[in-house]
Amino acid sequence: QDYFVSQLDIPLSQGSIANFIQQAASRLETTGYLKTARQALSGSDVLHADETGVNVAGDRQWLHCAGNDKWTYFTVHKKRGFEAMEAADILPHFNGILCHDHWKTYFRFHCLHALCNAHHLRELTRAFEQDRQQWAGRMHALLRLINRATHQADGVLNDKEQQKYLRYYHRILGAGERECPPPTPPEKDKPGRLKRSKARNLLERLGDYQDDVLRFMRDIRAPFTNNQGERDIRMTKVHQKISGCFRSVEGADSFCAIRGYLSTCSKQHIPASEALRLLFNNKLPKFFPDG
Repeated sequence: QDYFVSQLDIPLSQGSIANFIQQAASRLETTGYLKTARQALSGSDVLHADETGVNVAGDRQWLHCAGNDKWTYFTVHKKRGFEAMEAADILPHFNGILCHDHWKTYFRFHCLHALCNAHHLRELTRAFEQDRQQWAGRMHALLRLINRATHQADGVLNDKEQQKYLRYYHRILGAGERECPPPTPPEKDKPGRLKRSKARNLLERLGDYQDDVLRFMRDIRAPFTNNQGERDIRMTKVHQKISGCFRSVEGADSFCAIRGYLSTCSKQHIPASEALRLLFNNKLPKFFPDG
């Protein structure tokens, strides 16, 4: 409204804006863009996934994102886990490398996994600075060292280098076992899993999922972090801070369709104004098949 009034001297009602949003979302469906975006992502070599809570008509729901360096796709669902990911219809068909922050549901999909080491570095810093865990400081330094060495080796380390760093990795895990042992069982048996500290949970994760943590050093496709996914979802968090909520499920779905389209166009070096001009003329950009 402010733009049309201040720049074009054209008054515009909220109803008109709502109609524009509905038209844009509808055309993304009828032109086949949304289906093609899902197919492009499910057939890609690498996929970044993330999710964040959103308020839809007063209810807590979840905004899911799947993206890579060329495409972005958003969906909103009442669930955070497997049901929502199946409904998005991307991960069930994906066979590449899925980068994420260790949300357990992602492991239910039969693909390769690469865990976000930016998350690990933050958790290791916390364990070192707040819990005084010396092994965490050493592991933090090692992961950064392996990342630098991988970049210098043009994206993948040879077998000799991999084995060298893997030995260092195991030594630090061993030091962590001594410094941060598992909790001692109580004298009387109690049902359930014993409570572990954050540092202990991190240590066990780095040990149990070491292949997924270090995949970046042996597979040139695997990223070191999930920063792409976090960047893709950032604008949706900005929207939530400004607007507070979506008034309806339909409005949230429309936002997801349009936001994903504009993000994809930005990755393909197409300005938002041009992307919208094409869309309202029932056309799609050149990167789109038959665009």
